[in-house]
Amino acid sequence: MGQKYSESGEGMNDYDYYTPRQGEEANENNNVSPLANAGFLSVMSFWWLNSLMKKGKQDTLDEEDIPQLPPANQAETCYNLFIEQSKKRKIENSSQSHSVLSTILFCQRKAILISGFFALVKTLTLSTGPLFLYALIKVAEGKDAFKLKGYVLAAGLFLAKILESMSERQWWFRTKVIGLQVKSLLTAAAYWKQLHLSNPAKMTHSAGQIMNYVAIDAHKIGEFPFWFHQLWTIGLQVCIALFIVYYSVGLATIVALFVIILAAIGNSPLSKLQIKYLKKFMVAQDRRLEGMTEALINMKVLKLYSWERHFMNAAQGLREEEIKWLLAVQLQKGYNIILYYSTTILVSAATFIACYFLKIPLHSSNVFTFLATLTIIQEPIRRVPDVIGRFIEAKVSLSRIVDFLEAPEMERGHARQKHVSEDLKGAILVKSSEICWAYGSFKPTLRNINLDVKHGEKVAICGEVGSGKSTLIATILGEVPYVNGTVFVKGKMAYVSQTAWIQTGTLQENILFGSSMDLPRYQEVLQKCSLLKDLELLPFGDLTEIGERGVNLSGGQRQRVQLARALYQNADVYLLDDPFSAVDAHTAKNLFNGYVMEALSGKTILLVTHQVEFLPAFDSVLLMSKGEILRTGTYDQLMESSQEFQDLVNSHHDTAFPEKEEKHASSRRSEATEGEIKNNVNAGQNTATIADQLIKQEEREAGKAGLKPYIQYLKHSKGFLFLSLSTLFHVIFIAAQLMQNYILAKYTDDSSFRKSTLIMAYVAIGLSLMLFLFFRSLFIVGLSIGASKSIFSSLMSSLFLAPMSFYDSTPLGRILSRVSFDMNEIDLDLPFTLSYYTVATITTFSSFIVLVILTWPVLFVIIPIIYFTVLLQRFYNACAKELMRISGTTKSLVANHLTESIAGSTTIRAFGQEDRFFAKCLELIDTNARPFFHSFSAQEWLLQRLEILCAIVLCSTAVALTSFHQLTSGFVGMSLSYGLSLNVFVIYSVYHQCLAENTSISIERVEQYMQITSEAPEVIENNRPASNWPALGRVEICDLKVRYRRNAPLVLKGISCIFEGGQKIGIVGRTGSGKTTLISTLFRLVEPTEGQIVIDGVNISSIGLRDLRSHEEIWKVFEKCQLKGAVQEKEEGLDSPVLQDGTNWSMGQRQLFCLGRALLKRSQILVLDEATASIDNATDSIIQKTIRVEFADCTVITVAHRIPTVMDCTTVLAISDGKLAEYDEPRKLMDKQGSLFGELVREYWSRTENARIYL
Repeated sequence: MGQKYSESGEGMNDYDYYTPRQGEEANENNNVSPLANAGFLSVMSFWWLNSLMKKGKQDTLDEEDIPQLPPANQAETCYNLFIEQSKKRKIENSSQSHSVLSTILFCQRKAILISGFFALVKTLTLSTGPLFLYALIKVAEGKDAFKLKGYVLAAGLFLAKILESMSERQWWFRTKVIGLQVKSLLTAAAYWKQLHLSNPAKMTHSAGQIMNYVAIDAHKIGEFPFWFHQLWTIGLQVCIALFIVYYSVGLATIVALFVIILAAIGNSPLSKLQIKYLKKFMVAQDRRLEGMTEALINMKVLKLYSWERHFMNAAQGLREEEIKWLLAVQLQKGYNIILYYSTTILVSAATFIACYFLKIPLHSSNVFTFLATLTIIQEPIRRVPDVIGRFIEAKVSLSRIVDFLEAPEMERGHARQKHVSEDLKGAILVKSSEICWAYGSFKPTLRNINLDVKHGEKVAICGEVGSGKSTLIATILGEVPYVNGTVFVKGKMAYVSQTAWIQTGTLQENILFGSSMDLPRYQEVLQKCSLLKDLELLPFGDLTEIGERGVNLSGGQRQRVQLARALYQNADVYLLDDPFSAVDAHTAKNLFNGYVMEALSGKTILLVTHQVEFLPAFDSVLLMSKGEILRTGTYDQLMESSQEFQDLVNSHHDTAFPEKEEKHASSRRSEATEGEIKNNVNAGQNTATIADQLIKQEEREAGKAGLKPYIQYLKHSKGFLFLSLSTLFHVIFIAAQLMQNYILAKYTDDSSFRKSTLIMAYVAIGLSLMLFLFFRSLFIVGLSIGASKSIFSSLMSSLFLAPMSFYDSTPLGRILSRVSFDMNEIDLDLPFTLSYYTVATITTFSSFIVLVILTWPVLFVIIPIIYFTVLLQRFYNACAKELMRISGTTKSLVANHLTESIAGSTTIRAFGQEDRFFAKCLELIDTNARPFFHSFSAQEWLLQRLEILCAIVLCSTAVALTSFHQLTSGFVGMSLSYGLSLNVFVIYSVYHQCLAENTSISIERVEQYMQITSEAPEVIENNRPASNWPALGRVEICDLKVRYRRNAPLVLKGISCIFEGGQKIGIVGRTGSGKTTLISTLFRLVEPTEGQIVIDGVNISSIGLRDLRSHEEIWKVFEKCQLKGAVQEKEEGLDSPVLQDGTNWSMGQRQLFCLGRALLKRSQILVLDEATASIDNATDSIIQKTIRVEFADCTVITVAHRIPTVMDCTTVLAISDGKLAEYDEPRKLMDKQGSLFGELVREYWSRTENARIYL
């Protein structure tokens, strides 16, 4: 076994054991929805919901108050049933391919049939209304067969309406449950798919697109079951209505049927255009969300380069393309509304004209029976555009999500194989002639790989940047899709990635990673990973909430958390991809000795590293170059036989031991100063509360919102004007309709009035109605586009100009749920929903007014009915509003879990944690579904009670009309026709009010992120620096104190120093000492709490951020960055794609890209924060020489853990625990007794002594 390095400083066993903190016990909600045990009458009347409604009225609902879903509606049940049926159907009919849709329909067949039965009952009972009206008109004309016939008819009408209400409510409720189940299983299926998606498929399905599949497409498909039965019930209603029309007007029915058929034919091209435009819109939406996701993830980089405006404009450009197709989609909706509203107008006009020419007599009884029939099918017919629109949306969304679910998956059998044939004696075997990331690539990434690693063997992998080291690790993990050969792994694997992946959650959760707490092992892991001192600094110890991607940890801390996660798993094979590049020399040595050599003793290890000083300790070393294993052997063997390996080691020797510092190499190693990270914040941490955690619970509005969200929406882009004009034209529309019905009621039975004149007047008014419809729809489209553009623009400005503290404390999923789902709701649904609600409410009140005018006694019923209606709505709103708000916040949990899982999918797969993360996803889906389920249940609860009240009004009207005999039969028919349609209008009004209330939650949520406190102004016009500023690059730091949040401890504690112009400044210090914070303050990513930074005489806090922060040369830059060869090897050259996060380039190449970006910018002050940490020593040496030449006259500030990187700096600034420890020339600091920098240098050299003895 390889040698172990002697440790300097205190041993790890000298620390006291760390006692993990106890988190708050999770409140398990075992309160299952009462629906699970409800009886028949309770189910039919929604009585089971009363307890939740009362609780919501008494107090503001919290998530814990919402009962659990019934087992049949839970995501796990739905997904398992879907998968089980898919497998069963494949086995039974292996020769046939079964679509996702057919499997879903098969799983839901029973629920579809039951809901279909209720839909049928509702349709039949609705159709009895005109027949009751006809009979009641006959009673009003004195043609009753017996004395109490009017009361019997009124009672029968009441019972029919009650049956209609109960059946419709069950129909709607059960289809919404189906939709919930379908949405849950598709969300779960999409999440499972992204965990197994092959790398080539990721080129087609980016993280932003996957977010859209879950946030939007699954939602659209889940909405469709509600509309499913309307595809046939509308047709059935029309057929029944035609029979009643035939009974009323005879052969004129043929003309009515002809007009309906023409309308259906006219809709066909419109539907095709709607599909086309919607597909284009969703593709544009994908592009916009994909671009925004990348920008939001890398916001820190955008701010450092002052690129916020550029990327915000790019997002606006993508939005313009999206708006173009949104306008087309909304215009098509408007056309459909005009077409189908006009259909009933044209049908009635054409029928009356036909009656005139066919000499069919028109009387109040048949005219108003005909009109009542048209009225009751009017709303279903008007819903045809919605049904078609939802069908198109669901069809497009289903095709997109099916395309994703059928995308190629990773073939990971070799990487998971625990038991292989007896021929495999070792732990890892790789035999392959070609390994590549893209099928058909003209140049494989790896070639001729033969690797056989024995159990317990420690193997190091080294080589220059882009040589294929990380790809080899990925091949063993099973991540590389195309392997011409075999890969076998025996035993459980653990993986530490080069770029740390940290989950949002506590530090303890990140380390345990789903395993149960084993206290002795946990304490040992913390010791071996050098995390004990860091835990002392954290306000909640290991229960401190870690921000997304570990934003509140330093790079070294994030890497050590990763190492702790891997160690705690107690795996057999450890794959470590350059884990020590982000930590200082002292920590790296401790980690290597305590972690690799001790804790992993007896384990199989593959370590990728650029630190050649560790190589002698390994059993064997792989030297890689240009995708091949150039040499394999022990350190001694390679030094003797390989010139390339000697060059690699020599490059390290040249940087580690420059001649002018050679004399210091023999200096004795100093002991690590005890208490380097002092426990000076412990007093503060004892008083910390949960409210002080970085990641806080997502905020939501509480209580009555009233008109506030609608005002917030309408204040954008003349929204009030557009809605007012739309409403005005609808009021005119209603008045014209009343005029039509009035002249029919008054003159139909008047023999002195010419029928031709009556019909001409009716038709003329009808044609004017179509004009009013056109303008109403036009203004709604104007409202939609104007508000969408304005809201998105304001949201972008708020997000891109928000301070970094906002991104540090806000999980990405919360932001993405707003720019995806919430914006989609605002774009497509809110304007028309708001319009429908306004229209239906005006129509409802007009119906009440007509009833009161024509039948005044019914006023005594209407007044208390309105009172009870208001009470019921208030009772409902108190509960429903909170349910939808909770649904909005819990939606972000699903989005955040998805985005984190996409980013960490390699780590999740490497640890075999797919099932645990999937189980968490199912739990979050149910957490989001619970408030949504009870929200639409509450909606049905309200609608049913309102329908009963409407039935009472209708029957009271019927009784009054048949009792008093004060009206002519024409006005009796008019009154009853309005009474019959009253419940339709009331339900239509309340339904769209509920939809508008639900959609307004999206406005509330988006508005929250439109009010983010912006960082400092981009430009301060009256205090702009000179155009050539900074000319010298002199940086003066005066008593600088910095904290990240109010009440948080100081991170920098009074640093004062001066960087003279043109100097090369090295910043060093232990991991977590405050080096990066100093750089962040220099760019004002964090504002100084006290003190100031002055550059060339200008206080940077007094100028705008753009002034502060702000190709023929491109190949030259690539050459200087050592990237020219790598780029030329790509088929597309400079046009080669860079995937999200640059995942198709090595970590070292990504750092070189960033360096090239800095070279192109040509700033007077260059800041390098661990810019070459993942680069080999030879390349690092070349880069340092390039920087010295290219930035000879510039001030260069370098943060580095590699001591050679800062050895030729003019001065070195050493930071310890947020304080300036020392600041002087490197040579003087090394000669100084007790110097922190001298100590770091000696620690680095002590690491390299083992390598040096071989030179």
